This record gives sequence, C-alpha cells and structure tokens, in this order.
Amino acid sequence: MTEDRNRKQTRLASIVILVAMILWMGVSWLGGQMGWPVRYAFLADIATLGALIWALVVLIQVWRKRQRDEG
Repeated sequence: MTEDRNRKQTRLASIVILVAMILWMGVSWLGGQMGWPVRYAFLADIATLGALIWALVVLIQVWRKRQRDEG
C-alpha cells in the first residue's frame, strides 16, 4: 500500500516537473515573440520555481519514506 502511494506521488511530481518546464518554455518564447513586458517573464519564472520546489519537496518525502521503510 505504501509503495503504491509512493509510486503515485513520484508520478505526480514527475508530471508537475514536465508540465512546468513545457509551460515555462512556451511562455518565455511567446512573450519574446509578442513583446510582453519583462514582469510577465518574472511571473512565469516564479510560478515555475514554485512548481519545481513543490515537486522537490514531494520527491524528498518519498525518498525519506523509502529509506525509513527499508531500514
């Protein structure tokens, strides 16, 4: 049961990383093409960093649970 939950959390974190990076690259490219103000680029950067930090925290929690369960 715990292993299944760890797998789901790892999959969710991976999807968040993938979607965040694709959206970040898309917004950066689109903003450059359309001449958006730099503040929108910073907003996209901050949102992406938030998603990546969340995914990192989730992955660290999964790693610690696996270490605890093995030992």
